[in-house]
Amino acid sequence: MTGATDAQAAAEPSTSRGAQLRNWSASNQFVGVLGLLVCLFVAFSFAEPRFFTAANIRVLLTGVAILWMISLGLTVVMLTGGFDLSLGSMLGLSGFVFVGFYVKLGMPALLALVLTVIVGAILGGAINGFLIGKVGLPFLVVTIGTLSLFQGITYLVSNGQTTSLTSSLLDSIGFETKLGVPITVWIMLGALIVLLFVLRRTYFGRDVYATGGNPRAARLAGVNVTRTLIAAYAIAGGLVALAGVLQDAFISAASPVGGGTIIFDATAAVLLGGTVLGGGVGGVGGTIVGVLFLGVLQNGLSLAGIASAWQQVISGVIVILAVLSQQLQRRRRRS
Repeated sequence: MTGATDAQAAAEPSTSRGAQLRNWSASNQFVGVLGLLVCLFVAFSFAEPRFFTAANIRVLLTGVAILWMISLGLTVVMLTGGFDLSLGSMLGLSGFVFVGFYVKLGMPALLALVLTVIVGAILGGAINGFLIGKVGLPFLVVTIGTLSLFQGITYLVSNGQTTSLTSSLLDSIGFETKLGVPITVWIMLGALIVLLFVLRRTYFGRDVYATGGNPRAARLAGVNVTRTLIAAYAIAGGLVALAGVLQDAFISAASPVGGGTIIFDATAAVLLGGTVLGGGVGGVGGTIVGVLFLGVLQNGLSLAGIASAWQQVISGVIVILAVLSQQLQRRRRRS
């Protein structure tokens, strides 16, 4: 009896750890994509000697910085059950907001950066968030409108021309390192850590998930849904504005076409990370897995000499298969 009891006791921690691992995997929808990311990384490391080098890892991480920031902001919005199509056009506008403060008004670069982030938060919260949360307009209608609005303002203030920038602060952000790590990566990690804390450890984070899960029930539970929506869109706007300054730093210029189609890449990263379109499920940790998955895929294909058109085809197919796999896993868990 004693031997059996000892064996059972020894097996219990292992079983408990296995159950904990299964529960963690079930509650984090990005686990499958994380596995694919590891496989991609290993495959490219063996297939392409230049991939797993310090120089290329630095290029890879700084290359996803803008997508990283926009995806974080979009995650917060999607967790509330919304969506923001205007983030790409706000990216281009933010670059010229910085130009206005730094070049036109002659402000110090650091002050211009802070004010640019504040303006982005105001644009996101006071326009998108207010119209969606307070007025009650559909988020697709509002953000399609602001997409066009921000894009039009960008072309008006820039006359459709790229503006060159020279700043020691931008040079430091774009090209210098701290403790051997690019300053851009420190900024990326800082944004991630702050959002992880906000969403997991604060009442606001709880309100974000409650709003996305069931807005009516959240209101009945005392959640200020309007304030939560305004704050979520403001956070997205502020992060996009910061991404706009990073883009200025990388190319030493502000471009009116800076946004491009990045909103689609950000959407793919957020969905790959396990955040669902209906809201209430997901998180920024999974989003970063999605961002790195797209970054590793694009970087590895580029080093392998794959033509850009084929890169888009391959990336699109892999993203669709990865999201489809997540959906099938989710359905199996429900059944």
